[in-house]
Amino acid sequence: MAWLQFSLDVHGDQAEAVSIALDAAGAMSVSIIDAADQSLLEPAPGETPLWESSRIVGLFAPGTDVLTLQKTLQEQLVMPALQLRVGHLEDRDWSNTWRKNFRAMRFGQRLWVCPSGEEPGQPDAVIVQLDPGLAFGTGTHATTAMCLEWLDTHPPVGLSVMDYGCGSGILAIAAHKLGASRVIAVDIDPQALRATRENADRNGIENGIMALLPGGVDAGPVDIMLANILANPLIEYADRLAGLVCQGGYIVLTGILAGQGVEVMAAYRHWFDFSPVVIREEWVLLEGIRK
Repeated sequence: MAWLQFSLDVHGDQAEAVSIALDAAGAMSVSIIDAADQSLLEPAPGETPLWESSRIVGLFAPGTDVLTLQKTLQEQLVMPALQLRVGHLEDRDWSNTWRKNFRAMRFGQRLWVCPSGEEPGQPDAVIVQLDPGLAFGTGTHATTAMCLEWLDTHPPVGLSVMDYGCGSGILAIAAHKLGASRVIAVDIDPQALRATRENADRNGIENGIMALLPGGVDAGPVDIMLANILANPLIEYADRLAGLVCQGGYIVLTGILAGQGVEVMAAYRHWFDFSPVVIREEWVLLEGIRK
């Protein structure tokens, strides 16, 4: 069975209207992607910037009448020369497609992230069971990998850890598996918190991680703060994050492009002494100790 896929290139300020029209016309899903290989700079918190030229893609059920859909959109959008491209997307078992490229990965000496059905042949391995899902974070991105390697090098045995911007919960789960006594996972996205709880349950530690919205964090300072988000929110939240780390505790910041490291570090220098910057690809990791 092939799904019908309709796409339309529009100016950025038209993207939302076209998306709403496709959704109202019965689209199973609507995506907005770059139509002209344009750079998109990091947004400020709360912003959702779009490319100057965007491609809107709507996925419709087989049997959708193309001419009727095009006429409906033409009437709703009042756009001249509406050029709606039509394609087909073969039905596949998308839930298992990721397995072709996602394999067990080691971070540091003994920390592993493994998909279902895979285990490393390492007797002392610390294993985080994780399948790619709705929330970000499987260890394949450089920033997540650097955080996992840091945890392997600094096992938090008996320490409290906060994963701020937890996504899939991968860092929180890894911290618990490496011996943390208390782990708090924080995210602004309820879906990320749900994914964190589900992944914690898969790893048999459903009662070992508190998954909270930022407003629910009231558990005192922690020994280790992990914040793998973006430079702008890291700068904006500097006072808040610093206040959540105990004296002598660690803060590990990433999600930072190489050119942004100095600015992020400057925002935290009042509270932390920093180690040399760790660089991988175009990303940096900052490690500081609370004064």
